Amino acid sequence: MVAGAMVLAPSSQAAVPAPSARTLVGTSPQWAAASADKGATPSSQQLTARVYLAGQDPAGLAAYAKAVSTAGTAQYDRFLTPAQVQQRFGATPAQIAAVHAWATGAGLQIAGSSAHYVDVHGTAAAVNRAFGTHLHEYAVQGELRQAPSSDAVLPASVASAILGVTGLSQNAPRNRPQSISVNASEAQLATGTAKPKPKPGLPTVATCSDYWGQKTVSGAPKGYTAKTSFDQCSFTPAQLRKAYGVTASGLTGKGARVAIVDAYGSSTMLADANRFATAHGDRAFRKGQYTEVVDPAAWTRTGPKDGCGGAAGWAGEESLDVEMVHGMAPDADVVYVGANSCSDQDLLAALSTIVDKHLADVVSNSWSGLMHSTSGDETPAQVAAYEQIFQQGAVEGIGFDFSSGDCGDESPAAAATGTNCDPTSTRAQTGFPSSDTWVTDVGGTALAVRNKAGAYGFETDMGTQRSVLSADGKSWTPFPGTFYFGGGGGTSEDFAQPWYQGTVVPSTLSHTLMTGATSKTAQRVTPDVAMNGDLYTSVLVGMSDGAPYSEGGYGGTSVSAPEFSGVQADAIQARHGRPIGFANPALYERFGSKSFTDVVNHTLGKGKQPLNAVADLGVVSGSLRIRLVAFGRDYGLAATKGFDNATGVGSPTEAYLNSFR
Repeated sequence: MVAGAMVLAPSSQAAVPAPSARTLVGTSPQWAAASADKGATPSSQQLTARVYLAGQDPAGLAAYAKAVSTAGTAQYDRFLTPAQVQQRFGATPAQIAAVHAWATGAGLQIAGSSAHYVDVHGTAAAVNRAFGTHLHEYAVQGELRQAPSSDAVLPASVASAILGVTGLSQNAPRNRPQSISVNASEAQLATGTAKPKPKPGLPTVATCSDYWGQKTVSGAPKGYTAKTSFDQCSFTPAQLRKAYGVTASGLTGKGARVAIVDAYGSSTMLADANRFATAHGDRAFRKGQYTEVVDPAAWTRTGPKDGCGGAAGWAGEESLDVEMVHGMAPDADVVYVGANSCSDQDLLAALSTIVDKHLADVVSNSWSGLMHSTSGDETPAQVAAYEQIFQQGAVEGIGFDFSSGDCGDESPAAAATGTNCDPTSTRAQTGFPSSDTWVTDVGGTALAVRNKAGAYGFETDMGTQRSVLSADGKSWTPFPGTFYFGGGGGTSEDFAQPWYQGTVVPSTLSHTLMTGATSKTAQRVTPDVAMNGDLYTSVLVGMSDGAPYSEGGYGGTSVSAPEFSGVQADAIQARHGRPIGFANPALYERFGSKSFTDVVNHTLGKGKQPLNAVADLGVVSGSLRIRLVAFGRDYGLAATKGFDNATGVGSPTEAYLNSFR
């Protein structure tokens, strides 16, 4: 070889860059500020972190997930099995061996593993060596929390094999149910209020209308309009099937499988669901139609102050979800998968169980959290781990439905009066995982029916203002009412506009963030679709979970998500059992057709007064609880003609179901 000469490698080798170290942006949270630093974590302190595996071709996984979900591509509808996904996109034995060698070489032990992650355990000193950082203790909101003082760094040997890492910082759980019962919501705000004396003319026992406008109120003070009616009674599944065209379609979800994911699990789920169904004219689950994946021995964060509300706090949500799915698709198989807590790590594990074993075609999730809160932002690693599961699901033909939230634009202003809001929100924003590009975000509406059977009347957006009857019974306080409950949605600052929204979503929405700032790039706008979920157009739910069986009204987009999952099961039956998979491309392809009712804000009269009704809950604990409710008053969001940020493409109809035949 002549001095100074170069030997060029073949082009296939020259195109491969040498591996390099990678910084995991976001592993040091915002609250780990120097001003709150209380010193280094003791080097002997033990902790466990979860290392998520990137797989052998993450870009290929995302590309296939898009192609298999989009009509007109060569891969459309060509779903893969879990084994095929693992062989083609999953982590290789060499990648897993490299991660094990790196972790054990730093002094960590392998504490557990799956196809998606490796758990590592050891001392703070070993963690510092492995991740190229230093763990410190920080004073945050009155407590000490552990976190890296700088973002973790992965060595070149494993940088491409690792998707991200969680567990290095002590973040509080952020996921919670997106539903509440009517009685529970009233109990929250009844504390400290005067006890009005029953006024002649207003019933002292709970009174409701079988359909919109049926029973006119007399003896109440004037509200928004000269006349108003008592609020509708809580809907039964049969009424909802009638209203949304399921009954007319003749579809029952036969041949489809729906999974439901929540935290923990009610001890009497099946018995309650069967009792509820038969009490309202429907069939109980046949033998083997309902199954559970639940491990009470593994539950964590079960205490009242552990951030999840405990198992009892989720029982109503679980009963609601199972009964709504069964109600909308009586012949679909249902599997309940209970996460061991409300933490992202445990919910992700439940979701991965579904895709790794292909337990279902549709997954209903009536929970979500915030991207940005006072306890810290959702980390890039956590987002990436969720998206990997969602993309794998899309490749297998599994769709994920999420509740959009019950607090309008989730701003601190909405949280000031909203009954199911997260007070840790730092600004107007969309939720997560509900706003992720790879899920169907299901928003809420307020449904009005024309008769007791449930014939569709109209819908407005899920958003209520609430006034309380004054102590002397002569006025509503405050009037107009304050924001109380509303469906989530809006323009995400975190996710760019996906391919399926480009021709449908107005640019004024996709380029305007919820803070009012203009975005140079088009962004994701939610929700995608909507169904009934308003607290005052509630659905009936039956449950016991160790207590005497009872039924009551529930509202929230936690109602909307399982409703839509049930509709998707019916659509799968229309497809002769062929899965739909990731539904959003199909939803937006049908936008503007008879497949959806275009939900808009409804008003009354020339003065455009809000739709309103009187909710008479009767005498409860010595207090006559009567409320004036104004509908179609979401906070920061509005249902307008066409696609909007309160109800998306609208609510599904019989034509939607028939479009899959």
